[in-house]
Amino acid sequence: MLSYEQYLRNSAVSKDIIDVFLDNAQPSWARFDSELGYTLGNSLPRDGLDGSSTISTAQKNGARTAHMYTDKPCRINTYGNSFTQCHQVSDGETWQHYLASHLGEPIRNFGMGGYGVYQAMRRMIRTEQTNDGADYVILYIWGDDHLRSIMRCRHAVIYPWWNPRGGLAFHNNFWANLEMDIESRQFVEKDTLLSTPESLYQMTDPDFMVEALKDDLMLQLSVIGRVNPSGLDFARLNVLAEIFGVPGIDETHEDRLAASAESIKYAYGFAATKYIVEKAIGFCRGQGKELMVVLLCPTVTRQLLNNKPRYDQDIVDYLDSTGVRYFDMNRVHLEDYADFNLSVEDYLKRYFIGHYSPAGNHFFAYSLKDTIVDWLNPKPITYRSDDSQLIDFRGYLPD
Repeated sequence: MLSYEQYLRNSAVSKDIIDVFLDNAQPSWARFDSELGYTLGNSLPRDGLDGSSTISTAQKNGARTAHMYTDKPCRINTYGNSFTQCHQVSDGETWQHYLASHLGEPIRNFGMGGYGVYQAMRRMIRTEQTNDGADYVILYIWGDDHLRSIMRCRHAVIYPWWNPRGGLAFHNNFWANLEMDIESRQFVEKDTLLSTPESLYQMTDPDFMVEALKDDLMLQLSVIGRVNPSGLDFARLNVLAEIFGVPGIDETHEDRLAASAESIKYAYGFAATKYIVEKAIGFCRGQGKELMVVLLCPTVTRQLLNNKPRYDQDIVDYLDSTGVRYFDMNRVHLEDYADFNLSVEDYLKRYFIGHYSPAGNHFFAYSLKDTIVDWLNPKPITYRSDDSQLIDFRGYLPD
């Protein structure tokens, strides 16, 4: 089994991949960003429905390209990971597009695949203080996002199986992240270690990858079972366990390492998400904005459909305690499943192709619709009780 140091050395990236990633002259799924690591680029990946390619493009502000009512004032901005970005569908098949079409007003999509809750929140704070800000903000949380918030460089977790397609799909480089300071027992917000395109080439140096990541506790928790445990810092990992009130790791029982690490990992991630949501609530209140949190995790959906406890119940309980408005799509799938006589896997195939298919995004949009309409003040034009004859249709007609 690999030593932890060798695992980190193997995470170094070839110069050719960095070259392609930084070359803005050619299509690429992600573009370098000095704070968040990367934002959406322009690409035509073959990852869509029935083996099709999907047209994914970004505007100058990094938002995914929208087409519906974009000349109208935008009241809703959305932030999150690939389920917000709507990976695996084309620009006109996102849930934001479907909702905008129905409501008669635009919805901006600032989602980006691979982001954790923290990276999505940092993008929210950055964007909402510009002219692209909106009165209503959606922060979308998917299952693994809790863990990604804490990683310094998610590439170091996924590189053994991720195909960067020669650099065209490279992402998850160093970014701003959240970490627990073991000494103070407080969360600390950290800026990326590599904030310029030139500095990104340090990822080609195995020595740099070791020095930058050897004490990353979330990374250690994520690779237990894949590396020789003798190189891991069990003393500090067990301090984490103590902070979060979960059992520590007994390194003398290698057969239990993965299960113990899993418990600490999610306790760490959930605590981080609570910190992030509290900060998002405070930010939005301070800016006079309305916040909504959206939950979806296919693992939770499967657990509910199989009558099992959801692993993220701690987050649901926390959201209930805050009084923040939130929408739980996992519960919607549970209610929808009751209308079918299908196996769980056959049911999920109706909506998922990994991420949501176009049908899945359509179902999500119309499941969220009533919550959005109730949220907005004034109501969208399609839900107002005004006399429809008073509408100025010139704004809805081509020039």
